[in-house]
Amino acid sequence: MLRGLLVVSVLFFALAARATAGGPAMLVGAAEDSPESSSYATSKLQMDLLKLAGLNTVRMTATWSAGETSPPAAQATALTNAVNAAQFSGVRVILSIYPFGSSVTPLTDQARSDFAAFAVSIARQFPLVHDFIIGNEPNLNRFWLPQFAPDGSDAAASSYEQLLATTYDALKTVRPHSTIYGGALAPHGVDKPNTGRDTHSATAFINDLGAAYRASGRALPIMNAFAFHPYPENSTIGPNFPHPNSTAIGLADYDKLVGLLASAFAGTAQRGATLPILYDEFGIESQIPAAKASLYTGTEPATTKPVDEATQAAYYRQAMQMSFCQKTVLGLLLFHVVDEKALSAWQSGLYYADGTPKSSLGGTRDAAGEVHRGVIATCPGLALTPKVTIAPATTTTAGLPVTLTCSLDCTFTLRLDGRATLRGSVSGGVAKKLLFRGHIAPGLHHLTATATAAANTGPPGTKTVAFSVRS
Repeated sequence: MLRGLLVVSVLFFALAARATAGGPAMLVGAAEDSPESSSYATSKLQMDLLKLAGLNTVRMTATWSAGETSPPAAQATALTNAVNAAQFSGVRVILSIYPFGSSVTPLTDQARSDFAAFAVSIARQFPLVHDFIIGNEPNLNRFWLPQFAPDGSDAAASSYEQLLATTYDALKTVRPHSTIYGGALAPHGVDKPNTGRDTHSATAFINDLGAAYRASGRALPIMNAFAFHPYPENSTIGPNFPHPNSTAIGLADYDKLVGLLASAFAGTAQRGATLPILYDEFGIESQIPAAKASLYTGTEPATTKPVDEATQAAYYRQAMQMSFCQKTVLGLLLFHVVDEKALSAWQSGLYYADGTPKSSLGGTRDAAGEVHRGVIATCPGLALTPKVTIAPATTTTAGLPVTLTCSLDCTFTLRLDGRATLRGSVSGGVAKKLLFRGHIAPGLHHLTATATAAANTGPPGTKTVAFSVRS
């Protein structure tokens, strides 16, 4: 079995090493459980809100309780409706599978085996889902206990490493080409035992996770990508705020995060410096206007410091700009799409709790579009080549209509038989109608398009088609 798993792992990494990260291929989505419903209509409605926000990925959760080896019926139904709605809408699904809370932390071989079976059951239930995050913020006592051993050493990282390894092996056996994400760490922690709320910083946890992996003697990886939650200390702090002299890690600390992963896993079977990173939770809370106050309950914590909606949109744009230029980042997922009703929770969505849009929706949607069009930021060393498609008409000799599309914002040159030329520009993904005027002789012709990216310019993309015009 071990030898077979090794072959599977080597094959996967050969494929993963060629994957693109950062730039226009990065995912822009949301961490959002509202589509999980007993009603498919509700699931589809919530997924439509996500799509209308310009997002292409959803991360949803499946929580495990002690003794379970498959999701209970109600949870399975809600997941099925949500996944079906996402796939119908063309939204990529990432499933985060984790213990319900620290009271059910899987610390024994039997518990880890049950958890892995639970994950496998979900993978089998959804064969078109290929992304699985294992665990959620295991560096916090809310989700994982104990954090420390009696001697004050880190207990959470070592026990989480065992769960991640067990689940990785189980999932790769049944879904060898799936992507298994480890980490899902909170960005802050105290690193001090016996506080009553024991936590680890992301910095300490990554170091200790690497130490636990090395101590295990394992010859296989435990993850294909790393999930991380780069929240700021509060919502007034922008994503460009760095933490050079502390153990906290935010979006502006990308080099620090990559360095920690490199150090933790250098020389092992687990990728470190080149490990793809998914920011699977990033949220900025906005203030609730008086007209919407009745939708919400409770009291806003003083530590949250929500901002106006214009600032929320600006920070979400800035987060996308930064992630776009971070070359091992797979994507950025906003937390949430729709506000939670309890003010003690998160009002970081692009819609209010009743599903009506905030003024931040349009700017955030535009920013997501600019990511995929390759123009949200100019990044050192990023050289983009657009994919260009051309479709000439073939039924008339009175001029030649052509439809041209670029995958990115581009400037183009279109040549007919190497002589007649049209030039222009087009937004990424938007079809442009063009016309070569005059008489087009019946017979065989050649049409060549050359397109250059409008930003982060690399080698041009070209496309040539041969076609016949009938008289």
